[in-house]
Amino acid sequence: MAHISWTDDLSVGIDVIDTQHRRIVDYINQLHDIRGNPDRNVVGDVIENLVDYTYTHFAFEETMLEDARYPLVEAHKKVHEKFIQRVDEFKSRFAQGENVAEALCDMLAAWLFDHIRQDDKAYASAVIAGAAE
Repeated sequence: MAHISWTDDLSVGIDVIDTQHRRIVDYINQLHDIRGNPDRNVVGDVIENLVDYTYTHFAFEETMLEDARYPLVEAHKKVHEKFIQRVDEFKSRFAQGENVAEALCDMLAAWLFDHIRQDDKAYASAVIAGAAE
């Protein structure tokens, strides 16, 4: 996998969410850059920062959806929960000594772009309309 780039089709039209998504892309690229680093502490720090930021983003996004009374908020939360389970499996494998950086990069990039283009874009109009009220 090469570096991933932010493209306009990933924008959901909500500045704070787009900024957070860009930050996640930056973290994925950092992980890509150090995936072959023999220092497990360096790799572990990037994984931890990426995961922590993603979980914080999910919490922010879910609160925003609840505030907007988005009707599919529970389904969106379930998607996040499944993702967290997958990431926790990678963290566990890393803790057991496995080099997961490349596989984690690939999974994160594919998942993030799919999630933004489908799930997140689906809520954008409801959140934007709610903010205009």
